Amino acid sequence: MDLTFWVFATLAAIFVGLGKGGLPVMATLAVPSLSLVMSPIAAAGLLLPVYIVSDVFALFAYRRDYNSKVLKIAFVGMTLGVIIGAVTAHMIIEWVITFLIGCMGAIFALRMLLQKQSSSPDERVDIKISQGIFWTTIAGFTSFISHNGGPPWQIFTLRLNLPKSVFVGTSVIAFSYVNFIKLFPYVWLGQIDYESTYVSLYLMLPASLAVFIGVKAVKVIPETLFYNFVTWALLLISVKLMFDGVHIGFWLA
Repeated sequence: MDLTFWVFATLAAIFVGLGKGGLPVMATLAVPSLSLVMSPIAAAGLLLPVYIVSDVFALFAYRRDYNSKVLKIAFVGMTLGVIIGAVTAHMIIEWVITFLIGCMGAIFALRMLLQKQSSSPDERVDIKISQGIFWTTIAGFTSFISHNGGPPWQIFTLRLNLPKSVFVGTSVIAFSYVNFIKLFPYVWLGQIDYESTYVSLYLMLPASLAVFIGVKAVKVIPETLFYNFVTWALLLISVKLMFDGVHIGFWLA
């Protein structure tokens, strides 16, 4: 492992921490940036322990801010998604899934941005259980594949107009849960080994520090600006996923 690897690995860990602190666009950069110096599958396995440790700090910061109904739906859907991902891991065509998730996220984000009238964060929006189970199952599945459950999760939660802190706290708790249950199939599938664990231990430090930076940033960002940021981030991430899917599919063809 040379200096280039450690630079990109440290950068990826910082992205994880910032994302766990409440800046979702940052976490989605972690696996792609580390994939510049190693395979995406290996990168996902290396970063999972870093995600879990970052989750601990994020849970402490947002322990009082969450929506219990959304979490109950998420626990069911994400569990199903991880089980599906573990059982079908050997047959998944990753670039197809990546492209489709990008398409769904981009369509939803564009609809949000083009919508002329939107309800205020204080206006109650009904939480549809069937819709929630669907999107959180996809979020659990795509999170299992490449730690990229953000777009389907945001499709479900953005429309609910939750207060900023509740939106972040609910997301933190849901993905802390899914990262924990992913650990067992990751070990079973050989994506985490002794060598990767040693590297992960080092990366936990910059990730943990970055969590607190992300928490501070969320506190000072106005609520309207925060939701605009998350929606634009969803659009940009989704376009990137579409590009990655097409690019990988082209080279494999």
